[in-house]
Amino acid sequence: MTDAERDLYAQRRQRVLDSLGDEGVLVLAAAPELVAGRDTELRYRPDPDLYYLTGYTEPEAVLVLAPGAEAPCTLFVRPRDPERELWTGRRGGIEAARDRFGADAAFPVAELPARLPALLAGRARIYAPPAGRADVVALVRDLLARGRAARQRSGRGVRALLDPGALLDEPRLFKDAHEIALMREAARISVEAFGECAAAVRDGAGEWEVQAALEFGFRRRGADGPAFESIVASGENATVLHYVANDGRLRAGELLLVDAGASWRGYAADISRTFPVSGRFTPGQRALYEAVLAAHGAAIAACRPGAPVDGVHRAAVRALVEALVAQGLLHGVVDELVEQEQAYKPYYPHKTSHWLGLDVHDVGDYARAGTGRALEPGMVLTVEPGLYIPAGALDAPAAMRGTGVRIEDDVLITADGADVLTGALPAGVDEIERMVRG
Repeated sequence: MTDAERDLYAQRRQRVLDSLGDEGVLVLAAAPELVAGRDTELRYRPDPDLYYLTGYTEPEAVLVLAPGAEAPCTLFVRPRDPERELWTGRRGGIEAARDRFGADAAFPVAELPARLPALLAGRARIYAPPAGRADVVALVRDLLARGRAARQRSGRGVRALLDPGALLDEPRLFKDAHEIALMREAARISVEAFGECAAAVRDGAGEWEVQAALEFGFRRRGADGPAFESIVASGENATVLHYVANDGRLRAGELLLVDAGASWRGYAADISRTFPVSGRFTPGQRALYEAVLAAHGAAIAACRPGAPVDGVHRAAVRALVEALVAQGLLHGVVDELVEQEQAYKPYYPHKTSHWLGLDVHDVGDYARAGTGRALEPGMVLTVEPGLYIPAGALDAPAAMRGTGVRIEDDVLITADGADVLTGALPAGVDEIERMVRG
């Protein structure tokens, strides 16, 4: 961690400390490793909120922010253990928590039950996840119960358990310059890996081969790995929105939908492209693809500061409905069909966007008081319209049945418009065909 990064995390913590006031305290707990079978540890993913405030990536850590305390920032971490480190890797320990990550005080995580009551003493509000790591949830709830009993006579004690998102979701929604730089790198790596994996698209290839080529591209460039389970869905599999089995074979004449993204230092990219396995779209496939491409363009054009975030979805829906009417899959007046979700949802069942950041479906409200919020500089969202024609859609032309198309890019809202972070990856019909044939 550089000095600049250490200062950045300290500034983030200070903003939270200022928000907590005299009576608030924040408790965040990282999960332990997950173990499969008897003793196989799965790849660990740091807690996003704790990481956002500290940069700390080790399992089991607990962060306590208590304004006005002798140590406003306290970290409870796994201590050094040479025997365990022989098997699972070096730990930072207590010293690193203080010296490298900037904690005012640090203790072994085993001491949390004994020390947490004093850190919470006199606080009226605890901000802690209501669900999560079971031992910390139980400890906080016990202190909440004891605080309620004590408050009746002393006038001091915990009165409320609150969602940490009230303090952290908004700051995490607006990416600072450091975060934007990391997301640009995640996008660059993802774009290049997508360009390479197109070479694996061929008749008879396994979906897993394309996945392997894609994720090799992520790791070869130093990424953490995939930001989420890669979707590599050929033929009818592409009509399953979160298909991750990736165990089918590509067949000539079908489409392949790939939805994936690299994680770079915890920050996610998220891209979707749809490739013709034969290297050329059939007329029916091309019609569907061009409809989604038009919706993609309309939605990106709606990404600008001051515009409502739900306007991005509305722009995509209108373009898709117009195409569905033109293709004879829907019948009626476009304006009316747009308002009737049940009309187009069989073919377009999901929203067009989600926030992107430390989580692939990142934190942040999409509406306030029932009204879609306005887009602002620093927000990053996906734009991912699609069309999915189920195999049993008898009203659809036979050439379109069992086909899914999705096109997705990552968009940063800027002061004067939008920056498509993944825009270097082609999406046009001719370009996509050339990527496969090349």
